[in-house]
Amino acid sequence: MKNKPERDAALVMYLFRKKLKKGILKFFTIVLIMGLCFTICYPLLSLVPVVFSSIEELGNPNVIWIPLEKSVISFQAAARFILPDGFLTMVRSILYAVGIMLIQIFFSAAAGYALARVNFWGRRLVFGMVVLAFLLPRQSLLLAQYIYFNHFDILGIMDLFTKQGEINLINNPVSLVMLAIFGFGVNQALFIFIFSQFFKNIPRELEEASLIDGCGFYRCYFKIMIPNAVPVISTVAVLSFVWNYGDTYFTNYFNPEGSYLSTILSSTFQAANKEYVMNAVQTWYEVPLVPDMAFDAVKQAGVLIFLVPLLIVYLIGQRKLVENMENSGLVG
Repeated sequence: MKNKPERDAALVMYLFRKKLKKGILKFFTIVLIMGLCFTICYPLLSLVPVVFSSIEELGNPNVIWIPLEKSVISFQAAARFILPDGFLTMVRSILYAVGIMLIQIFFSAAAGYALARVNFWGRRLVFGMVVLAFLLPRQSLLLAQYIYFNHFDILGIMDLFTKQGEINLINNPVSLVMLAIFGFGVNQALFIFIFSQFFKNIPRELEEASLIDGCGFYRCYFKIMIPNAVPVISTVAVLSFVWNYGDTYFTNYFNPEGSYLSTILSSTFQAANKEYVMNAVQTWYEVPLVPDMAFDAVKQAGVLIFLVPLLIVYLIGQRKLVENMENSGLVG
């Protein structure tokens, strides 16, 4: 038997080792989190000495983190390149992304509900085709979609309205709307899958109780299912807005002359336009010598301008997005 002083000393050593172990674990956790944060934030932090430096100082080896002479010429030049109509260009891009987002939510929710709750012949086959549409590369469907919209016709009905019997929907925003309506929008197969998994996990008792109370099929869907699907709707809304706002694939092929901010940004800052961008900056702002890094500085400033709406959406909905992803049924 140990006496009381020995027991007290052993207890003190035990508590000390426990606290030391907890402190070491906490220290390494903080170091790991700080390292991950630095890794994520470093690309943005490295932009500061580039986009906020004067054009003459770009490439100066003495400038590491803080510019010697602060300037916003890079932002001014980027705005003149990618916002030809001022902020109206950004507003149009936002409205386009919001419009396609609403269409995708409406039709994806309806398709997901039908696949999850309606028993019809070939349901599993249709669900497999939805998954296959998500797994297939978009390029494999491009040729068929392009030909379809280039010679658009529905069972010969166009003969009643046009002399040639078909119309060309290429370079028309209607083609992008139709892609969203028929479930082939940007990653729309994933949205249908998310809605299907979510509706599959809703208890059938809710549906049966609503039918007993006199709700029909459509009223049950709009009054019971849709209100319960608010978490997954908000998740799909954020993803759809982000992906459609930054999409350059469908917009370049089906509406290349549309003034979308993403396509303007990608086309303006191609490597072939480097001399044009540098000469324009030199002319606009009367810079005697424009280094090669000016092209990258203006391009990165343009990217930051492009990211403003996405950052606002993220700051507003990042907490809800994480919570809703946990409850969206993806692991069910």
